[in-house]
Parts: sequence; C-alpha cells; structure tokens
Amino acid sequence: MNRTIQYTITEKDSGLRIEQFLRRRGYSGQNLAEIKRMPKSILVNGVHYYMRQILTAGDILQVIICETKNSEKIPPVEIPLDIIYEDEDIIVINKPAGMPIHPSMNNYYNSLANALAWYYQEQGKPFIFRCCNRLDRDTSGLTVVSKHLISGSILSTMTKNREVHREYLAIVKGSVTPAAGTICAPLARKEGTIIERTVDFEHGEEAITHYRLVKEANGHSLVSLKLETGRTHQIRIHMKHLGFPLIGDYLYNPDMEHMSRQALHSHHMEFAHPITGEWMSFTAPLPADMANIMTDK
Repeated sequence: MNRTIQYTITEKDSGLRIEQFLRRRGYSGQNLAEIKRMPKSILVNGVHYYMRQILTAGDILQVIICETKNSEKIPPVEIPLDIIYEDEDIIVINKPAGMPIHPSMNNYYNSLANALAWYYQEQGKPFIFRCCNRLDRDTSGLTVVSKHLISGSILSTMTKNREVHREYLAIVKGSVTPAAGTICAPLARKEGTIIERTVDFEHGEEAITHYRLVKEANGHSLVSLKLETGRTHQIRIHMKHLGFPLIGDYLYNPDMEHMSRQALHSHHMEFAHPITGEWMSFTAPLPADMANIMTDK
C-alpha cells in the first residue's frame, strides 16, 4: 500500500530532528526502522532527508510509505463488504454475524480478512491485514482496519490506551435491574478449556463494563454496553455475572429460541483519526435478527 503523509512544520516543532517529530506524532521505533528501509521515504521540501536531520518552521515534511508485501495465508475470496467509511489510512466495516475476523482451520475462506484481500487485489493494491478491534465470529457490527503500518501502529496504541470508544448493543431475557451500572469483575481462562473465560477475583485480569438499559419489549431487554477494558468475551461473561446472559450464546447461555448466535452488536465507535487527528464517529444500525426481537408486536 502506497501512502504519502504530509506535515507542515510549525514554530513549535522547529529544531526537532525528523525522528523526534515523528515520535511525537505516534510513530513507534519499529515504524521508524521500517520507514528507513524504504527508498527515499523521507522528503523535506522535496529533498531526501535522513531521520537525524533538523526541521525548520515552514518545512514541508513528507513520509512516503511503500508496502509491497501481502499477508501470507490469507487467500482472496469474493465476499461482499458493508463499508461504512474508507480513506487512505483506515477502512471501517459493518461486519455481519457468522463472519470470522481471521482465517482459521475451520473458516479458511470466509473471514473478513479474505474479503479485504479480494477487495484490494481487485484494485491492484498489496494487502497486509491489520484489524484494530477484533470481534467474535458471531458478533456483528463495526470494526476498523488499518491500511498501512503507521495508522496500524497508532490505532493499536490508542486501543491499548483506551482512546477508542466503543458502544455495543446486546439482548437479554427479562427486565434488567438495576437499569444502569458498572460491572467490575476480573476475567481469566476457564480451567480445562482454551476458549471459555470466567470471572476469577483471585487470578483474573481487570475487566470493567458500563451498562444501561435502552428498551424493553416482548419479554427482552436491549442493553447498551461500553467497555473500559477489552478482555475476551468480556460482555458475554459480565452480563451472565449480572444475572442476564445474552440470548443465543452457545458458550455461556444456549438459549436459542429467538437467536442462533449471541445477541451482540458493535453499534457505535469514536476515536481521533490516527493520522489527521480529526474526531471520527461511526454507527451501525441494529441487524435484523436483533431488531425483530425488540420490535413491539
């Protein structure tokens, strides 16, 4: 993927070495090392510069990213994509339920990565898969994928620093009480399985979920959930811990009367754009299988 990122140097940044300036913009040490290996990747006022050279107010700094490799073991497959937003740095997708993020032994040709590999192959562009928020196979909704190493690294750091704000919608049976609150229950791997997790106050990792009742209909509750941490299966286990497990959850509550997958949807996402700093906000409406349950009969 080719991308030229341009900066105009201000008085505030005058006198910095190029590597210092880029570090302050979120570039990692590994990013800088990879950029150095690319031919003529740093231009100042159209002239090739080295990372150690000094910037002056008014300079036009260009970082030229040239990635030619493709992700190995991700065969391109023609699968429709619901693209919510795309620019030179990121692509935001509304993922359907039943689609894994990555290829695996049992799902080698039907993942989001396969679909994106096809999408970029058709454009004649190399593709390295960098997904910044991984959803379970049966969780629908918004996910963001970086299109080059810089946006990928910065978004990864933002996610670790809890600067990517996500809201999920879930459906549970019954009337959620209390109607709002915070669940603080550490999570750990369940003994005897590599997939399931469980609440473990002695050995678990910190996990915090804020929830709020949105609507009640047909004996079910639609709940909004915001995460402070991003542990595996966090929402599914926390709602079960509260006494209101998600319907359709084959692992933690196999109540398949109305849903054949866990009733969980990545509904809303906000973050500062990794390159421009512009505030980004995206929403994916409730999918039909969940909306039908919450429609007043």
